[in-house]
Amino acid sequence: MPNTADDLRAIALAEFTTAGYSATSLHRIAELAGLSKSSVLYHYSSKETLLEATVAPAIDRMTAILDELSSGPFTPARRTAFLEEFVDFILQYRREVNLFINQGPSLIDVPVIDRANEVVYRLAEHFAATTGSIEDKMRFGIALGGAAYTLCSQDELGFALPIDETRAALVTILTELLAPIPVASLSNQEK
Repeated sequence: MPNTADDLRAIALAEFTTAGYSATSLHRIAELAGLSKSSVLYHYSSKETLLEATVAPAIDRMTAILDELSSGPFTPARRTAFLEEFVDFILQYRREVNLFINQGPSLIDVPVIDRANEVVYRLAEHFAATTGSIEDKMRFGIALGGAAYTLCSQDELGFALPIDETRAALVTILTELLAPIPVASLSNQEK
């Protein structure tokens, strides 16, 4: 029977992802955990605190990836490193990403979701600044968004792919989709 903070976070994430954050109550999480609501409140003072504990590690990881991405010129080697890290990120945090993608726009004024939305905007701004044409900007959006959506939808669509094969396929596909895009020089990024 789950009774730890980690178990409650896992249960809450699954419920937030499938039923929606707004439709999930602490009572429901307690019920799924086989605990009383007061036991859940012992670990997390509110549903918002539980959401923060559930998704903050994913936001922190993506922030670190973006910090590294923004720390120098966007060279082909850095693009490859970013794509590999991005795929690893969405593989590790696909439920959290699902929550951001599908519920983020409707959960404004929830501080942790606002942080997640800021990271998404920051990612978009980076590629807007480092790519030239509208086609290149759209190519990045479709490639990264499509990869995230595909992985996030696996649970909902009832299929799961082997992780190693999925990772290799996504890195290859993203690299191929983005290969036509020239990387911006540092002088272009500073403008």
